[in-house]
Amino acid sequence: MTDIRINLHSDTQTQPTPAMKEAMMAAELGDEQSLNDPTANALQEKVAALLGKEAALLMPSGTMCNVAAIAVHCKTGDEILCDKTSHIVNAEAGGIGMLGAMVRPIDGDNGIYTADQLEAAVRPARRHAPNSKLVEVEQTSNAGGGTVWPLKTIQGVTKVAKEHGLILHMDGARLLNAVVASGVDAKTYAEPFDSLWIDLSKGLGCPIGGVLAGSKDFIEQAWQWKQRLGGAMRQSGIIAAAGLYALDHHIDRIAQDHANARLFAEKVANLPGISVDLETVQTNMIFFDVSGAGITAQQMEKGLAEQGVKISAVSNARLRAVTHLDVTSSDAEEAADAVRAVLEQTPKSDISQIATTEQVL
Repeated sequence: MTDIRINLHSDTQTQPTPAMKEAMMAAELGDEQSLNDPTANALQEKVAALLGKEAALLMPSGTMCNVAAIAVHCKTGDEILCDKTSHIVNAEAGGIGMLGAMVRPIDGDNGIYTADQLEAAVRPARRHAPNSKLVEVEQTSNAGGGTVWPLKTIQGVTKVAKEHGLILHMDGARLLNAVVASGVDAKTYAEPFDSLWIDLSKGLGCPIGGVLAGSKDFIEQAWQWKQRLGGAMRQSGIIAAAGLYALDHHIDRIAQDHANARLFAEKVANLPGISVDLETVQTNMIFFDVSGAGITAQQMEKGLAEQGVKISAVSNARLRAVTHLDVTSSDAEEAADAVRAVLEQTPKSDISQIATTEQVL
């Protein structure tokens, strides 16, 4: 089997840098559950300040951040309003259902819905209907292609939410990609939200973790859910040290990931039969459709793997490539050249009627 040299499966594929590993090994440790791990406490304070919130909590994963936040905000039968492509709907193993909440999906544009669409989705109070309770925004939109929610759109959505007394939660897995791409600081994006989190293991390049933020009361309740979910990590400072290092050294460099994504996208868009919506290539993700070239996404994925490039099919027609700190500009160019080679080497067929159900992580 060919070794994978260029891994564009996800920005979760990053390896800790040598300097990050040194920071982890040098971390001062204590008991997280007793609030006595100084490095974990320092990370939580740093993220709370970054997002302009009272408190924050280190969690093992971003999915756990979402589950804990929804559990705090919603009771059985409450309804969450979010885009139909949201991670909480499509990629968290039905966690919402486990909590007894419901979803009212909104048909946004590339993962981004408008204030008018939200207004139309809010249910009037009646005992036969679920209660509209929580509005969720995913920044950036993963299945939307890494698209950035404009600040003006967020402000419009939050105005509607507050008029209806709804709680606001941001899935900020790639919030810092949005910050770098837009020039809007994290605190400004975060201001209207009752809760939100950032992922450490994506663009920041850490091996594990997310940090959930909100009011002191919200975080106290989230701590209880962390316990229920089995998330107390004892000497978690060894994880937190990676996050502290990344926040100090890896935010500005995200711009390079965005440049590499654009480089790859533009090269692939010029290939015969390949379709790329360059308007959605705003951060570090590229979705491209190969059905016009007469091959399936699975054939493309297999052919790329044989050349040492990992890009994943998300349906029978489309693939998703994600750049990150372990991908150089030369890697991006080489990966695009590999796409060209697979097109030239793979027998063509009519696949115009293939299904396009997608799954992205």
